Amino acid sequence: MQTPRLSDERLVHIARWATGRMARLEHPVLAERVLGVAGHRIQDPRTRADVLAEAAEARLGLGYAPRHLTQACAAELACADAELKAGRRKAAAASAAKALILAFHRVAHLDGLSSPLATDPSRFTAPLRRSRTLRALRAPRGRRAPAAGPPGDRPVRLLFVHSGNDNFLPAVLDRYRRRPDTEVRVLNTATDPVTAPLAKGMGRMIACGIGVRSGYADQAEEALRPHLDWADVVFVDWCTAAAAFLTLVDPGTTRVVVRLHSFEVFSYWPHLVDFSRVDDLVFVSEHLRDLAVAALPRLREADAPATHVIDNAVDLVRFSLPKTPEARFTLGLVGVGQVAKDPRWALEVLRILRRTDERYRLRLIGAPMDPGTGPALARYHAAYAEELAPLVAADAVHMSGQTEDVRAELTEVGLILSTSVRESWHLGLVEGAASGAVPVVRNWPFFADGPHGAHSLFPRAWVVSTPQEAAARILAVNESGEAWLKAGHEASEHAISSWGWGTVGPRFDALLPAASTVIPAQRALPTNVE
Repeated sequence: MQTPRLSDERLVHIARWATGRMARLEHPVLAERVLGVAGHRIQDPRTRADVLAEAAEARLGLGYAPRHLTQACAAELACADAELKAGRRKAAAASAAKALILAFHRVAHLDGLSSPLATDPSRFTAPLRRSRTLRALRAPRGRRAPAAGPPGDRPVRLLFVHSGNDNFLPAVLDRYRRRPDTEVRVLNTATDPVTAPLAKGMGRMIACGIGVRSGYADQAEEALRPHLDWADVVFVDWCTAAAAFLTLVDPGTTRVVVRLHSFEVFSYWPHLVDFSRVDDLVFVSEHLRDLAVAALPRLREADAPATHVIDNAVDLVRFSLPKTPEARFTLGLVGVGQVAKDPRWALEVLRILRRTDERYRLRLIGAPMDPGTGPALARYHAAYAEELAPLVAADAVHMSGQTEDVRAELTEVGLILSTSVRESWHLGLVEGAASGAVPVVRNWPFFADGPHGAHSLFPRAWVVSTPQEAAARILAVNESGEAWLKAGHEASEHAISSWGWGTVGPRFDALLPAASTVIPAQRALPTNVE
């Protein structure tokens, strides 16, 4: 679009007209094109960043991923870099925090059926890689001494750290609390009275990371030093606030292990972690490692942490219980509270099946969606509720709601679904398979085109691409009661032998005391990027 040379004042007026339309219309194609021209021609960097951020926030406020999200982030980072160059580090940190909050807004990555990060991680993270401020933030601050090996004269001291979410730790904690050669402590940085006031606030963490002098670094040191001095190994679960906070401090000779599950890669927290102070980075699947390495510049460098893929710790044997008579024709979906679970996909599978056999039912297990979470989720929920209503009326769907006993619920399920657009490992699906339910796994779209994903994590026969293929698999394995029982038995054996605690537990044993001498670690190879 050709435009005459206009003053910044006139360009701002045009851009804000476009922003107003973008805040009202579902598909503001013309307004977005106008913004793309006017906004980027504003000469003053601060004004340009403000205008583009306003436009992005207008779309996010309606629950849509902005077309110019990456450009808005880049404009704000340019301001951060200018502040850093001028020696105003505190202002640079504030600007960088604003850019990261905008870039990783949940509407763009978590509340929809796609994410610009998953679609093209190199393009999405290009402004983050180029930013002088973020390069300063991820510059390795290192440690005074390398991590020490396990002690030979006393039990290994294991400190498990999390920031309020210990859902994936019970089996691990129980294992090491029972062993005479380990001592275990747990630090919840979100509730511990010393760390809770400190282990939050990305702005001050960024400021500390780029060298702003304040009392915060000393407070972090004072809060964490007793824990680090006690522990031989620190295992930080989830690569979120606790990991960013802990790596503000030199760990001394304590080995630091961080586990990244899934949503973290779609958040700003990993960009605040000083990976030069992390010895081992654990992923629960290959495809999450692929995406993290593509998205996090620090993991491409030669001195990046050693990386490992270790399945989640779950006692799967206890899920193997007899099925109820109705289970053969009952589909199950564990977890329906997030858009990423895409339960509408499950409803389509059910509709296709019921055209052939009305005995098929769907059991939805877990807390329902909360449409009050935001406009994107509310829009999905409205469409979902409209499709769900006639199936509920026909007694074709049962909603179990939140439960503490998923194992009991799964006795009612003979065919377990994974309908998500993204998963790291999908605990509910694996538990269902262990229970003897026949697995039907959507080839998670976020990862379907990569070398790893559902298609590499699970047996090929389990994985389908469309609701039609899902229905065809179900009808084939359920041709007779004997065929269904056989398929369920094979699934249970595969799940328990592949991912049961008896298989996975020894991998934790190898990692925690002395991973470098037992588990062959893989280091992220440098990637050709901009």
